[in-house]
Amino acid sequence: MREIEILEPGASALIQDLGRPGHAHLGVPPSGALDVPALRLANRLVGNPEDRAGIESVLGGLALRARASCTVAVTGPAVRVRAGDREIGSHVPVHLAAGQVLRIGGPDTGLRCYLAVSGGIDVPPELGSRSRDVLSEIGPPPLRAGDVLPLGTPHGVPAGADTVAPPKLADRLEVPALLGPRDDWFDHAAEQLAAEWTVAAESNRVGLRLEGPALRRTERRRDTELPSEGVLTGAIQVPPSGRPVVFLADHPTTGGYPVIGVVPERSLPALGQARPGTRVRFHPSM
Repeated sequence: MREIEILEPGASALIQDLGRPGHAHLGVPPSGALDVPALRLANRLVGNPEDRAGIESVLGGLALRARASCTVAVTGPAVRVRAGDREIGSHVPVHLAAGQVLRIGGPDTGLRCYLAVSGGIDVPPELGSRSRDVLSEIGPPPLRAGDVLPLGTPHGVPAGADTVAPPKLADRLEVPALLGPRDDWFDHAAEQLAAEWTVAAESNRVGLRLEGPALRRTERRRDTELPSEGVLTGAIQVPPSGRPVVFLADHPTTGGYPVIGVVPERSLPALGQARPGTRVRFHPSM
């Protein structure tokens, strides 16, 4: 049987694929990798279809042992990768022999690395996905030392990666935002939202909490309550504190605070890699 064994999970290691969209009516968020392009690339490098499940590792520190011959790749921010006594680096396919150990160091920038294995992580799916949803606690639990993960059957040939360069991750992000649907609840919504924000330490896969000036409601809406309504990934919700939260993949499917704007899907991977202290400036538009 093709398997890998987790020796050290690091700060946090979760199984993730491209998620389980389409279940909001059940109260289940889409979940899935926060940096979708990184997981897709890792899968291509080892010869997998892009939707296969891999491991999302926060701040590295992940170590595993191959129990069978396999090919692995690590993507996301640039990070040190060691296979046995060889220093490999990230963004390249690496062959592991049975018994060989792979270790991922800590990235200098960014937050989440993605490990793909030929055949994909083949744990049982829930609602069509193998992703861990930290809000609903659906999907495989966080990885622990001693966990043994089954692998699927390899289907493709690992891709050459000598032309693949790790992305440069900035400590200041310029993020587009589409105003609405509740921007009319705020005085000069575009001007207020365009302030510089800082990613708070309390951020997680549910949402990116931002620190900065409190957003002011209009006089008419100052003491108004909003009935719960559906929310999307990327929604910028404003709780009573006035400090916005950008909903990420494990967000609740409904919310009772006004949404001042929505971050387009193409900009979400950079937010998923934002460490606490990262500066964020929105560029609102209608």
